[in-house]
Amino acid sequence: MNRSRTPSYPSTRRTPSFLLFQQLPVLFFFFLLTATASFAQQPSRADQLNDEQIIQFYQRAQSSGLTEMQIEQAAMSQGYTVSDIAKMRQRMAKIRQQSNRPGQMSTDTLLNRAQQGNLSQRPYTLGDSLSMLRRDTTRRPYIFGAALFKGTTLTFEPDLRIATPRNYVVGPDDELAVEIYGNSSESFRLRVSPEGSVRVLNLAPIFVSGLTIEQAEQRIVGRLRLAYQGLNRPGSGTYASVTLGSIRSIRVTLVGEVMMPGTYTISSLATAFNALYLAGGPNPETGSFRDIQVIRNNRVIRTIDLYDYLLRADKKDDIRLLDQDVIRVNDYGVRVEVLGQVKRPAIYEVKTGETLKNVLSFAGGFTDRAYTFSLTLRRNTPRELRISTITQEQIATFVPQAGDRYTVGEILGRYENRVQVTGAVMRPGDYALGDGITSVRSLISRAEGLRKDAFLNRAVLYRERENTDLEAIPFDVGRLMRNETDDIPLERQDSLHIYSVRDLREPYFISIEGAVNRPDTLPFISNLTVTDLIALAGGFQEGATPTRIEVARRIREDTTKMTGRETVQIYQFAIDRNLQLQPAEARFVLKPFDVVYVRTSPRYELQQNVAVFGEVQHPGNYAIESRSERISDMLRRVGGLKPEAFLPGARFSRRGIVIATDLGAILENPGVPGNLLLEVGDSLIIPKRPEVVTIEGAVLNPSTVGFAEGFNFKDYVTQAGGYTDNARHKKSYVVYANGLKDRTKRFLFFRKYPKVEPGSRVIVPFGPLTEDRRLTPGERVSLITVIGTMTVTLATAVLNLARLFN
Repeated sequence: MNRSRTPSYPSTRRTPSFLLFQQLPVLFFFFLLTATASFAQQPSRADQLNDEQIIQFYQRAQSSGLTEMQIEQAAMSQGYTVSDIAKMRQRMAKIRQQSNRPGQMSTDTLLNRAQQGNLSQRPYTLGDSLSMLRRDTTRRPYIFGAALFKGTTLTFEPDLRIATPRNYVVGPDDELAVEIYGNSSESFRLRVSPEGSVRVLNLAPIFVSGLTIEQAEQRIVGRLRLAYQGLNRPGSGTYASVTLGSIRSIRVTLVGEVMMPGTYTISSLATAFNALYLAGGPNPETGSFRDIQVIRNNRVIRTIDLYDYLLRADKKDDIRLLDQDVIRVNDYGVRVEVLGQVKRPAIYEVKTGETLKNVLSFAGGFTDRAYTFSLTLRRNTPRELRISTITQEQIATFVPQAGDRYTVGEILGRYENRVQVTGAVMRPGDYALGDGITSVRSLISRAEGLRKDAFLNRAVLYRERENTDLEAIPFDVGRLMRNETDDIPLERQDSLHIYSVRDLREPYFISIEGAVNRPDTLPFISNLTVTDLIALAGGFQEGATPTRIEVARRIREDTTKMTGRETVQIYQFAIDRNLQLQPAEARFVLKPFDVVYVRTSPRYELQQNVAVFGEVQHPGNYAIESRSERISDMLRRVGGLKPEAFLPGARFSRRGIVIATDLGAILENPGVPGNLLLEVGDSLIIPKRPEVVTIEGAVLNPSTVGFAEGFNFKDYVTQAGGYTDNARHKKSYVVYANGLKDRTKRFLFFRKYPKVEPGSRVIVPFGPLTEDRRLTPGERVSLITVIGTMTVTLATAVLNLARLFN
């Protein structure tokens, strides 16, 4: 136990004013001891000093080695009275009030409660250092309550900021805060000595150890009445309160089946649950969660049942501990396991007098899908296992035994009284057999009858046989509902299906295509005419021809009776463009799968544009006037060319691809093959005269150079540094600005290179790379040596063969 008499305060910054208040008793008595003889003749010595003198005396008292008791005895020997002491303390209180400025400690702050000494801390993990790296491959049953002390968030640590508990038992090293207020203002912080007493002023020691805080308050106030007349009495005007300041630490021991047995240093405000948490709680393998004893002075004062806290949040057993208390965790008695359809499957501990009903309540009761008619018990016998069935009536009185395992099953996925109806009824679904539903006719009536689209010639009742196979029972539902045939009794799990006429045919639809605003395929509607369908499709487009409407109809009759080879029947109509009703159209009604075609006027087309840009008088987009319009016609419509136009560089594009054309030849003779018919999206760009020529391919320095009059093909290749070693001279060609190309021609030993014009690209293709590597002198000698050796060897072999045959 910590027996130090040094006060323990919260960790705060010690200002000079704070130290002054901390040593007020020492300061006062030191002042009395060092006062001069001239002060001894004064009626009130406290009024003769200013604040600076008091601070000086405080500094001298701090440097002296005298204890408070020694200073008090010296002051009493000089003849100082209790009245002098009280006046000096009032002066000290005034200095203390003046020193309570922002940034300094206040009186309330000085009285903050703090914990003395170093308390025991729980280790980070209860197992070895490798436990977090291991993976548990065995699935162990969960022991109810084992997780209570495993976490780090529920520590049960005492709150030091709560009001002073009136039943708190004072002990050595506790600090009591005494506040006097009213006509007199003073505060004391009294440390309980190892002998169990406190001292205040020059009064006799007050024994408080073993008393509650309330009893200690009464004893201290009674002693202070010697210095403060009428303290805490009505009409006196002076009152006192005693609260707990810094609290002591105590030592408790945990033994038995606990995770970490030992002695722990805890706060004197700590409870049994806090001590169990520090020790890791009961050992789940061997320890009891319902038989934990708190032993004080060799006597069991409380038996803790953790189930009260876990199930009902009842903390009646979480009592406050005293110094030298012992907590013993006993071995568990009876444990049973509950599995299956309960809310908390786990292993539970059972006390004497509890039944299976209590165990099920520990598990939270049954789930919604639990089979509660009976439970399955697996019990250990001296030789083997035994299976028993426990009914609902036995649960309340059945007594569990150690090692029992109770399994709660799940209800079956079948119904005891269900029948179904599906298909063409007003309310398909599940219905309860009985309660007015006993036959097919009553089931259809409960489903609010048949729908109008019900197929009355046939329905099917599906029935489950004894071997769970399905059996189909067809019947005429129309005759049954007209009472023309006997009703069919229903059995459990029967399922009735009423067909719809739509289920027995291909889905009906009609389509409309062509010059309408919304071509579509629509569900078939009876009595619909062609005009109605066109209206549903949003009416005619502007280019539609109302006089050319066709209807294609499938031939549903037997085709063998037809004389021709027709596959569909075609009907043609002329309809009013305004879709006015005509008496004649009522005679032709559309049938399922009809397709209506609305034709477009043969000369109606959307505007189709071509683009002309560059050096023309009126560049922009132009609509194609006729299907026979050509490039030459478009050039006349743009108003002619500008003087800067470079016809050899004109580029004609169609769908993003450049088509090589000779625009100059087209203007001179529109009948040339290059005068193409215009199509939508065509574009023609006539540039200015370019001033550069580009040389690419197998040249030493591919580049772009200025066009020079009089330069030929070789001159431009020379401008690019000449040919590379793998250049294919014979395959060189020129790409002109209008997309046309011209290649190098050869006649006998003569080559004719293409002409280079402004904007041209001179291209020299690459040839395959070849290495012309000659042998070194050493390689030649080696090669000759090998050939010579092989020659001599061959000649020797030939001579030997000749001698052999001779």
